[in-house]
Amino acid sequence: MQFKRSSGILLHPTSLPGGHGIGDLGKAAYEFVDFLEKSGQKLWQVLPLGPTGFGNSPYMSFSAIAGNSFLISLDLLAEKGLLEQADFGEIPDFPTTTIDFELTKSYKGKLLKIAYERFMKEPPSEFKTFCDQQADWLDNYAMFMAILEANKGASWHKWEKSIAKRDPVAMQTQTKLHKYKINLHKFLQYEFYCQWHQLREYANDKGIQIIGDIPVYVAHNSADVWANPQIFELNPETFEPALMAGVPPDYFSETGQLWGNPVYDWKYLQKTDFAWWVKRFKFLLQFVDYIRIDHFRGFEAYWQVEEGETVATNGKWVKAPGAELFTTIRKKLGKLPIIAENLGVITDEVEALRHQFGFPGMQVLMFAWDGNFVDNPHLPHTFEKISLVYTGTHDNDTTGGWWERVEDYQKHNLYKYLGHQLIEDIHWTFIRIALASIADLAIMPLQDVFGLNNVARMNKPGTPDNNWAWRYEPDAIHNEDTIRRLYEMVEIYGRLVYPESKDKDQENAND
Repeated sequence: MQFKRSSGILLHPTSLPGGHGIGDLGKAAYEFVDFLEKSGQKLWQVLPLGPTGFGNSPYMSFSAIAGNSFLISLDLLAEKGLLEQADFGEIPDFPTTTIDFELTKSYKGKLLKIAYERFMKEPPSEFKTFCDQQADWLDNYAMFMAILEANKGASWHKWEKSIAKRDPVAMQTQTKLHKYKINLHKFLQYEFYCQWHQLREYANDKGIQIIGDIPVYVAHNSADVWANPQIFELNPETFEPALMAGVPPDYFSETGQLWGNPVYDWKYLQKTDFAWWVKRFKFLLQFVDYIRIDHFRGFEAYWQVEEGETVATNGKWVKAPGAELFTTIRKKLGKLPIIAENLGVITDEVEALRHQFGFPGMQVLMFAWDGNFVDNPHLPHTFEKISLVYTGTHDNDTTGGWWERVEDYQKHNLYKYLGHQLIEDIHWTFIRIALASIADLAIMPLQDVFGLNNVARMNKPGTPDNNWAWRYEPDAIHNEDTIRRLYEMVEIYGRLVYPESKDKDQENAND
C-alpha cells in the first residue's frame, strides 16, 4: 500500500469540546477539521466509534459495527427541527476538560428520545432505506440494546435462557414487547450514520482522510456475541467465555492483561469463508479511509487464557489463520488500506504476516530510548519507509507526562542520540523527530501538540477507572502560534501533500 508522505492528529471525537458533556459530531468537530487543514495535517485518527460498555472503553463496545449514539450532535438535531430550545431545559454544569459519563448519558439520553419521538411522527423514506440496507446487523443490534436496557445492563448470558439462546418464539415476543426501544436504537444509528458521513465528507473535501480503528476482539456483552455465539469460544452451559483473550506480561503490566473477551472459533470461521470478518471490514470502510487493526499480532497467534483465571499470566499462544483471512478479504473486497498495530510481543512470524500483505507497522518514540541504538525498531534510523511513527498513542503517557517521570538514563540516551541538549520543549522535540523521520506517516496525539502532561492522558491499560474522559479546552485549537509552528514543521519535512484535485491543478499550471 502506497502512502503520500504526510502527518496527522490522533483525537477521539469524545475529546472534542462542547456544551453537552461529551465531544460530538457538531460544530467543534468541523472546527477541528479546519484546524487540521490550517496546520497542514492530512490525517485524522480516531479510536473505535462504537457504543461503549463497561468502563466507557471504545475497545469494549456493545457492537463491532454500530456507532456511539452519544456522539450525535444535539445542535444538529435541533437544526433539523427534531429538538426545540425548550427541550434542552436547564443544562447541567458539565466539566469542560473531562467527561462525566453518567451525567452526560442521563441528560443526552432524554433529549435523544425527544428527537426520536418527533422524528417518528413523519419519518423520511431515507430512514426505511437505511434500516433495510443495514438490516443484517442493525436488527440484531437494536434488539440487543432494547433487551439489555430492559435487563438493567445485565450481560446477555444472564438473561432468561430462551432469550439468551435466541429462541424464535421468545424473539417474537421480545420484538413486540420492545418495539419502541428497538425503533429508537435504529433511529439513533441512522442519525449517527448521517452526521458522521457529513463530517467525513467535509474532511475529505479538505484533503483530510480518516484513520479508523478496528479491535481484533469484541466485547463478550455485545450484540455480536449474542447473535453469533457459534463463532466464539463460549461455555455451552453458561455462555461465559470458555477461552479469554489477553496478552502476557509486557511493558504495561507485570501480570499481563486479561481482557475477558472471548477468543474466536477460527475453525468455524474458516468454514464460513470468514463471512463475519468480511462484513465487518466492508462496513467500516463506509466510515473511514484507512483501518488501523488494534492488536494485529492476534491474527498470527493469540494469547489464550482458560475460563476461571483472574490474570493473564497462565495462558498460551495459539496460532491463527491470519494469512488465509487476509487473502480471503482481499479477494472479496480488494486491496485494503490496513495499518497494523505491531506493538508488544512481536515475533518474526507476525512481521512476516504483515509484510506478506504490505501492511504498514507502527513505531512509538517513547519506546526508543532504552540505550539499544542497534536494532530498537522505535529509533528513527531503523524505521521502514512504509510505516507510521507516533510520538505516543492513546495507551501511553502524554509526551509531557512521560518526560516528567522518565528515568534520567533515558533522557541521557535521547540527548546522546540527538547529539545535543534539548533546545525546545520535549513535545516539540518529539514532533520534530517524528516529522523528520523516513516514515511515510507521522501521527501526534493532540495532547502532545498542546504540550500537556498526564492529566490529559487518555487511557492507562490495566486500570478500569478514570480513562477515556479527557477533553480539550474550546479555544485551544485557535492558537495561531501552534498552527503556524505545526504547519512550518510539516512544510520543512516534506509532509505538506495536497488532495488529488490540487495535484492535478498544479500539474496543469506546470504545463
